[in-house]
Amino acid sequence: MTDRAPLAALSAHFTPAQLAADLARYSPAEVWQQRVRLDNSGRLAQYRPEDELTKAQLSCRFVIPSDPQWPAALADLGPACPLGLWVRGYERLHELTSSTVVITGNRMASTEVTDRAKAFATTVAEAGHTVAATLAHGVDATAHQAAALMGATTLAVLPRGLDHAYPHRHAPLLHSITHNGGAAVSLYPPGTEASGARLRANAALLAALSRAVILIEALDHTEALRTAEAAIALSRTLLAVPADGGIRSEGNARLLIERFALPCPDPARALELL
Repeated sequence: MTDRAPLAALSAHFTPAQLAADLARYSPAEVWQQRVRLDNSGRLAQYRPEDELTKAQLSCRFVIPSDPQWPAALADLGPACPLGLWVRGYERLHELTSSTVVITGNRMASTEVTDRAKAFATTVAEAGHTVAATLAHGVDATAHQAAALMGATTLAVLPRGLDHAYPHRHAPLLHSITHNGGAAVSLYPPGTEASGARLRANAALLAALSRAVILIEALDHTEALRTAEAAIALSRTLLAVPADGGIRSEGNARLLIERFALPCPDPARALELL
């Protein structure tokens, strides 16, 4: 059994923190075998790593840290660094993650907010950076679409398996990204559904892959704000658009007041700060 299959199996059932001590002493195959022996439920014994990996890789590829396309920036996650990533668009992953800028914000975004997101995404893409975001409604999906309109490729980061989009209605957007030179990545194998814990882990992954995060508009306790907080924890540059007019930015305002984010009123300023 190669390292790839047991790593895929371990990542499907455990977090990196749950495995760090054992993986420091044993090979992935040995750790998997230990976990199977200790599992009184019998659930792990029914899992066939090689067969499951072969089946899953019909739709996406499992990439591990020894692969040339592995994003080096993920090392900043320390013990939380994933054992592997599920990827669609493997061939360009290294290039796309070499200068990634996340553009994120509220899901229920006004026209004024989405117009602002379009302007930032277009400018960032034109400057040669990769626009990255989730596929969520509002700011994130708009950022992908705006970059695509000027011929740029983007990176989508999903909190579920890559066999489906999240949300489901953005399946055409996911298809467009991966079939036009972009890529999609996930911590989770095909068939895994989104959950609250996976949304939180996704926010950390999105921030880790970036060189900077641009927060267009964020209310407190939203997924976009979680990405911003993850960026702070990882010492990524965090840019926040100040509130004005129809921009609902309680989250932005707090981060600016507390000086966790740099004020970024327009795309030109964003380029100066990147």
